[in-house]
Parts: sequence; structure tokens; C-alpha cells
Amino acid sequence: MELITHTWHWALSGFLIGMIMLTLTYFGKAFGMSSNLRSLCAMTGIGKRFSFFDWDWKSQRWNLVVVFGAMIGGYVAVHFMSDASNVALNPKTVMQLSDMGIEAPNGKLLPEKLFGESVFKSPKMIFILALGGILIGFGSRYAGGCTSGHAISGLSNLQWPSLKAVIGFFIGGLLMAHMILPLIF
Repeated sequence: MELITHTWHWALSGFLIGMIMLTLTYFGKAFGMSSNLRSLCAMTGIGKRFSFFDWDWKSQRWNLVVVFGAMIGGYVAVHFMSDASNVALNPKTVMQLSDMGIEAPNGKLLPEKLFGESVFKSPKMIFILALGGILIGFGSRYAGGCTSGHAISGLSNLQWPSLKAVIGFFIGGLLMAHMILPLIF
């Protein structure tokens, strides 16, 4: 059980991801999570009103299983197989978050100020979460995929647009962490 509950070495994780990518390539599939939003919308029949959602979502059923598996696996991992006390943040990061009024997780996976129940009592935080969700959803569709699709699947298939997208994701993350986040908090 100890092998499962602790962080795996990057080489083992990378090897397993590589094997999954080879298997998907063998079966002619491409990994990505954000395309499932399009599938879920197409399932509702909204494709009759918006051509973007008018497509054969049934051909992507396998990918919906991946999403539901990730959700179930995440729940099981957090509630039954994790030890939040082994989350180690760089002391400089803890100090920078503290300067913004965000406490260290202290044995939790995420800080309460950003992910606790109190978030839903603050109109500012609800607005930030809603705006962030819209930007992430729009951005992943505009970029032709999310970070996992481009960084794992696109780069492993040597796709030039995925390299550009991953560079953009990285620059955007740096800008958010170092310039925008301090302005928000």
C-alpha cells in the first residue's frame, strides 16, 4: 500500500504515460480532456443550433470513459489513498502566498482561501472562479486542446501547433503566477 500512496518517481510515471500514448496511437486515438466538453454538449442536441457541436459524439465515447475514470480515480486517490502531509511547498512559495493572504495548506492538499467552502460566500471569489472557468474553457478550445492534450499527446506526436501551445501555456502560467495573482489578492 505504501507504494501506491506515496509520490511515484518521475521516470516510472513518464514510462506509464508513454505506454498509454503508444497504445492510443496504435488504436488510432488521441488523448485529451477538453474535447469531452464538446462531446457532452453534442449529446444534448445543441448541434442543431450551433454547427460546432454538430458531430458524431458517439465516436468519442471511449474518451468520455477516460474522463469519468479520472474523476472516480481522483476521488479514490484523495479520499482513500493520499497523505496530504507529504505535500511539500518551497518555503519561498509559502512566504509569497502568505504575503497575499493565502495560508499554506498545512496538511491539506489545497489552501482553504482558494478552495474552501468560504469561497462561495464571497462574490469576488465566485466571480474569479467563474471568469477563470470561462477563460480556461474558451482558451482550451481556441488552442485546439488543453494542456494535457497538447503537452502529452501533441508533443509525443511531434506536432508543431502543440509545441506553440505548450510554450503559450507556460508563458501564461508565469504571467499569472508572478503578475496577475498578486494583483487579485
